[in-house]
Amino acid sequence: MTTSAAALDTIRFEVDRSLKEFIERQRPQLGVPEVAPLISAAEEFLAGGKRLRPAFCYWGWRGAGGDDDPALFTAAASLELLQASALVHDDVMDASDLRRGMPSAHRRFQALHEKADWHGSAEQFGEGAAILLGNLMLIWSGEMWRGSGLPPASLAAAQQVHDHMRTELMCGQYLDLLEQAHGENTFDSALRVALYKSGRYSVEQPLRLGLVLAVRDRAPWIDRLCAEYGRSVGIAFQLRDDILGVFGDPAETGKPAGDDLREGKRTMLVARTLAVASPAQAEAVRGTLGDPALDAAGIDRLRQIIAETGALVACEGMIKNYLEDALTSLDDAPITGEARAALADLAVAATSRRT
Repeated sequence: MTTSAAALDTIRFEVDRSLKEFIERQRPQLGVPEVAPLISAAEEFLAGGKRLRPAFCYWGWRGAGGDDDPALFTAAASLELLQASALVHDDVMDASDLRRGMPSAHRRFQALHEKADWHGSAEQFGEGAAILLGNLMLIWSGEMWRGSGLPPASLAAAQQVHDHMRTELMCGQYLDLLEQAHGENTFDSALRVALYKSGRYSVEQPLRLGLVLAVRDRAPWIDRLCAEYGRSVGIAFQLRDDILGVFGDPAETGKPAGDDLREGKRTMLVARTLAVASPAQAEAVRGTLGDPALDAAGIDRLRQIIAETGALVACEGMIKNYLEDALTSLDDAPITGEARAALADLAVAATSRRT
């Protein structure tokens, strides 16, 4: 096992521990037995995951001279609550049935309503409960961040970054909805969604958080590194996610095959397909993209068109180029050698993952 891989295992362990301890502290504070399903849902939703966002934050911290302070792991773990909040809301907006191989939060609460034979619409109850769960985890992310135990001067220096990251995430979610609604789907619009919906809050801002927490200043070199490395890895990360959303194995992704096609996601993969598709191919894509009833044969046909137009190869090429740009940006970065090697490994892991 490489040093970076061993460190990532440590990060996962410490983040998992911090999240478990935080959730346990919430139980007695809530005090109402009826809200136990919310706590259980949050607990299960937070289980597992690669913990890439906390890892980028950690290596930003270490790269700028920070030590192995347990409080940093707690601050970094708050990013997992933010991510979980976004995923719960995303599943409601996309009407997704599964997440990580288990029922999505709104389906979980819908089933609870149906099993108990309560009054009203089970579907509406499920969606409402999931929205509240997502809001709860969003609130908790801020609480965990503020109560991490890091020096007040560090938290104060990084607070603006933390606030802006959450704002960007919400704006990115809206841009994704907007893209599906008006169907513009140009290269520029697809790239903008990739950057705002995932790229910045998945890589660029977690890295910036770690660096600013350690330096306690928004130094110009920090913004330069985050723009050159973080943005490149972040976009490539989302492009990989888009490919998995169409071609991924459900056993590994935890979501039904072709879910992004049923949901009508206007990704770079789709934009590149439509840019060079024949009239018949374009008609087939536009006629079936976003159809909730799209069956396996329809998904296979869309996959075939995406491959035939060269869009899949083109997106793989984009990922490769963004990754190369990111790795090059590390060469002259004023960070520790250990962090430089770890960030290089993380860039590869984030952009070549299978799930």
